[in-house]
Amino acid sequence: MDCFEINGGPRLRGTVNISGSKNAALPILAATILCEGETVLHRVPDLADVRQMTHLLEKLGLSVERTGPGTLRIRVEDEMNCHAEYKEVSKMRASVCVMGPLLAKRKQAQVAMPGGCSIGDRPVDLHIQGMTALGADFELTNGDMLLKAKKLKGAEIFLGGAFGSTVTGTANVMMAAVLADGRTIIESAACEPEIVDLSEFLNKCGANIKGYGTPRITIEGTGSLTGCEHTILPDRIEAGTFAIAAAITNGDLSLKCARLEHMLAVVDRLRKIGVIIERAEDGVAVSSARRLEPIDITTQPYPGFPTDLQAQVMALLCLADGNSVLCEKVFPDRFLHVAELNRMGARLRKEGPTVIVQGVKRLVGAPVMASDLRASAGLVLAGLVARGRTVVRRAYHIDRGYERIEEKLSAVGADVRRVDEEL
Repeated sequence: MDCFEINGGPRLRGTVNISGSKNAALPILAATILCEGETVLHRVPDLADVRQMTHLLEKLGLSVERTGPGTLRIRVEDEMNCHAEYKEVSKMRASVCVMGPLLAKRKQAQVAMPGGCSIGDRPVDLHIQGMTALGADFELTNGDMLLKAKKLKGAEIFLGGAFGSTVTGTANVMMAAVLADGRTIIESAACEPEIVDLSEFLNKCGANIKGYGTPRITIEGTGSLTGCEHTILPDRIEAGTFAIAAAITNGDLSLKCARLEHMLAVVDRLRKIGVIIERAEDGVAVSSARRLEPIDITTQPYPGFPTDLQAQVMALLCLADGNSVLCEKVFPDRFLHVAELNRMGARLRKEGPTVIVQGVKRLVGAPVMASDLRASAGLVLAGLVARGRTVVRRAYHIDRGYERIEEKLSAVGADVRRVDEEL
């Protein structure tokens, strides 16, 4: 099993090319189930999750061909299979995104309950609520969600949950509604840029979606969709991670292709900490003051501070000059990295959905265990600045969401390498 071996200390300097967004690519890949003809997608990141999604699509009768770096050609060849089995779905939560397209196009979707990272409870009840509102019949059978509908009909659907809007739920309902009869209105829809990217892709294919990027999305159903050519937007979470990498090492990075307008909450908080972030001609430039200020951060649905950067900014605040407070309002149990950071000399105290961060002068290298995708990124960032050697085990977590992160970090001066843990 691979792990990352990091010798902390070097300041990062140079340019990092930000890859296409994982969280945009996965639902767009699922949406190709809806399309007649060929779909060509560009800037698709080469990630474990993306490879898993393409494998699932092939099981569902699609041909997926990688014709160049970041480019996939996709075509539906066989529409007989409507079953996304547990073996496939348990490896990645985003697999649930095939539910809407299968139901709309093939009249039936049988999808195993999803897996993914260990970051707390993430129910799919809002997905099912949306599908049944569109006219689907639902039953739970042998651990699978089974939905059937001869024809979906437009409806008014509320998708607000206990912790805000559901991103994958919004995507799923939207993909089902594009082929439904009549108008669908989604209230309390997710506003994330990835939902905007999915909407723009579907509209290129012939859908009629309006209001995306706001809490109220209107969809006029259409008879069919045709494949198109589309470029995936840059990954704002990867951009935020590398911005924090520049800050924690007191470095200076240019994040090529990063979109500042998708990172405003992150930029606001990082500037309060003492990070210098400026719009550049081809992306975003990041550098850092030597003294880091303590702050309070609460994660929220977009446009708030993203939960997917909580672990990374926690690593940064470990070195702030004072006490900070991090409150997790999206996934209140997403704190498995706290104990690992404490192993590196951090002073963190968890109180319910909140962590009190008492800044320290330095972190020290240690063997640590990644528990999920973003926690692993936070531990890698801590390792970049820790004194001595850090080994981050279970590298497969970070491979789910970062494209060759060790190569990108090495290229800008980090002392990091991937090794076989058994060696």
